[in-house]
Amino acid sequence: MTDHYAVIGNPVEHSKSPQIHARFAEQTGQDLEYSRLWAPLDGFAHVAGEFFSGGGKGLNVTVPFKEEAYRFSTHLTDRATRAGAVNTLRADPDGTLGDNTDGAGLVRDLRRNLGVEIAGKCVLVVGAGGAARGILPALLDEAPAAVAVANRTAEKAYRLAEAMPGITGYGFDTLPATRFDLIINGTATGLSGSALPLPEGLADRDTACYDLVYADRPTVFMEWAAARHAGLVSDGLGMLVEQAAESFFIWRGVRPETKPVLDSLRSANR
Repeated sequence: MTDHYAVIGNPVEHSKSPQIHARFAEQTGQDLEYSRLWAPLDGFAHVAGEFFSGGGKGLNVTVPFKEEAYRFSTHLTDRATRAGAVNTLRADPDGTLGDNTDGAGLVRDLRRNLGVEIAGKCVLVVGAGGAARGILPALLDEAPAAVAVANRTAEKAYRLAEAMPGITGYGFDTLPATRFDLIINGTATGLSGSALPLPEGLADRDTACYDLVYADRPTVFMEWAAARHAGLVSDGLGMLVEQAAESFFIWRGVRPETKPVLDSLRSANR
């Protein structure tokens, strides 16, 4: 019997998750179908509940529902609890398990695919929403020298810093103009196209800049990084593939190979 999975979000039509999981299923011999599931901004719990009551086995959760998915979950893994956000839901006999694979996916892409080490580095995360929450615990586990979070609404960054020891929160207007080794954009500006009011002096040739979103062309943040001659500029396609592999393992108990899938997606975008 074919099992059903989906990615839920708003927007969701751009998602490459169906292609990724179809290739994982083919690679590992798993019988499943994976689709896109759009939900209205005020309707996540209703749409997700209908999916699971109809026999759905698991959901990936994308913007802007990761914090809602946290509240929707019956049970939570340790990393989801630390993040306060969920990007992977699994139907279990006694409810719904919420997990977060974003941080693991990001760290694997940075270290294994891009050669970026985090230990001992100064890291800036732009944004304080569900995407940022999902990656911060994994970043902290890599023992960076310092982690700053900057957000348009400063109070949200302050609250996040209070919840996660080892982080310093800033508003965009109070962020010091000092160079960082790694800058990660965790806002939705990559999808909206709007610019971020970041101060000068944050990036140079020794800075790696990473946008959590992915697109067929460089995002506004990637263009910002390139204009400042950042040593590495990347979108989040590698993270998408790596976190998807982690979700696939949670659902199916099998860990697929990510490199051939990532290489194929990169080639298709050229």
